[in-house]
Amino acid sequence: MSWMGKLGISTEGKGPEGVEVLKQGFNVDPLLQRQADCISTMTYNEYWQVIDAGVSPDDLVTFKYEDQGVATLEDGMWVLEENLEDPEFVDRMARFVRASMRGWDWAEENPEDAALIVLDYDETGAQTEEHQVRMMGEIALLTAGSDGRLDEAAYQRTVDTLLAGGSDPVITAEPEGAFTHVVTDMALGE
Repeated sequence: MSWMGKLGISTEGKGPEGVEVLKQGFNVDPLLQRQADCISTMTYNEYWQVIDAGVSPDDLVTFKYEDQGVATLEDGMWVLEENLEDPEFVDRMARFVRASMRGWDWAEENPEDAALIVLDYDETGAQTEEHQVRMMGEIALLTAGSDGRLDEAAYQRTVDTLLAGGSDPVITAEPEGAFTHVVTDMALGE
């Protein structure tokens, strides 16, 4: 059963009997152009694109996956298991995690400066300082208090959600050995 099925929503068609699922790109155009009644957004990016396009937050109904029990992990560091047998590789990755977490901590404390760094590297000219500062504020809500270690409860919720696809699950078996704390333990001096 998909997460929509868990919510009692059929994906077999439009109207009171269910919804039609559309493939969504990395923008909010389907909602703005009335091609879709509902889209998926990130709290730090696309949601604000909808707001910036002139839609009032009062006109939106927001369903947070976290509140529905179907939030999935999104970002992480992925390495080949065999590389974890190399102490030099693990050391490099631990230093990367340590530096990344220091960078996130700095960005949380300095959102305006972090936004300016992003703008310095925006070759498209499409980004604005206001959008980047706002995104950093939203991301700070997601990274606050994190030390970079995988939250095992969030991992298990992700696995359960991806397995719950009825006849069409995203994954068909619970992963074995899919994560380790060896890098973050080293990064945190444990």
